[in-house]
Amino acid sequence: MLDQYAGELARADLTAQARRTYLSRVRMYLAWLADAAVDGDPLTDPAAATWAARDYKTYLYGTLKRAPATVNGALAAVSDLAIRRGLGRLDGDQVARIDLPARRAPRALVGHDDLRWQRAAQSAPPRERAVAAMMRLAGTRIAETVGLDLNDLPTTQRRRRLRIRGKGRKQRSVPVHTEVGTALDAWLAERHSWPGSDTTPAVFLNRFGGRLSARAADTIIARIARAAGLADQVTPHVLRHSFGTDLVRAGTDLVTVAELLGHASLDSTRVYTLPTEDDLDAAVARLTVDR
Repeated sequence: MLDQYAGELARADLTAQARRTYLSRVRMYLAWLADAAVDGDPLTDPAAATWAARDYKTYLYGTLKRAPATVNGALAAVSDLAIRRGLGRLDGDQVARIDLPARRAPRALVGHDDLRWQRAAQSAPPRERAVAAMMRLAGTRIAETVGLDLNDLPTTQRRRRLRIRGKGRKQRSVPVHTEVGTALDAWLAERHSWPGSDTTPAVFLNRFGGRLSARAADTIIARIARAAGLADQVTPHVLRHSFGTDLVRAGTDLVTVAELLGHASLDSTRVYTLPTEDDLDAAVARLTVDR
C-alpha cells in the first residue's frame, strides 16, 4: 500500500520535500492501522476511513501527547491518502484539525543575536557562507536552497535576480542582496575545483560531486549556529522567518513580502505582523510603577 501511494506522489505536482513528508506521515499511519482495532476497511470504505482517521487523531493527541501542529500535519497526510485512493475528502466534523494556540510571530534573529549569526556565517567556508546567505537574506526554504541550479542564477550584473523554484513548482524572482551576491561569487569561484562541477547542474555540491542534500544543508546551518553560540536558536526556518520579519518591520507591504517569500496566501505572511514573545516581555518590562 505504501509503495502504491509513493507511486501516486511521484506523479503529483509536489516538491521532493513535500513527497518525503507525506510519505513519512502515511507510513506511520499505516503502521498504526496494521495494529489498530477499526471497523471496516479504512483503505477502501469512505466511512471506515473517516472513523479510522478520527481514532488516529485521538491516538496522536490523547495517547502520545503530540503537539497540535504535528497532529494536524498527520491528518493532512491521511486525508491525502484517502483522496488518492478515490475515497474522497474525509468528514470534516469527525477529523477536524485541532485548534492551535494563540498565534505569535515566528522566532527570528534580531539585534545582537543576528549580528553574531552574520559574523559567524561570513567567516564560514565559501559554500557554507553562500548556503547561509541564501536562507537569511533571500528567504529561501532549505529545499529551495539545495534545489538551485546554475541556470537559476543571474546572468547579468546590472539587475541581479535569483529564480527560486518553490512549493508546487511555483517560481519567483528574488533580488540578490549584496551579501548573497558576494557569498555566491566566492563559492562559484571555488566550485570549479570540486568534483561534479562540469556535470552536475546544482549550485551547491557535496564532496562527491552530487547535489547537496537538505540534511547536509541543515547540518551546515547547525554548524554555523554553534560557532555563533546560537546552537539552540537557529534553524533554516528561523533564518527564513528572520528575512520575513526584517521586511515587515522595515515597512514593506505584505503583498511584496508574500511575493518574495513565495506565499500562496497573505494569511501566511500576516504572521510576521504579530508580536513575538520578546515583544510581549519588552512591553511589560517598560511598565512603570508609582511608589
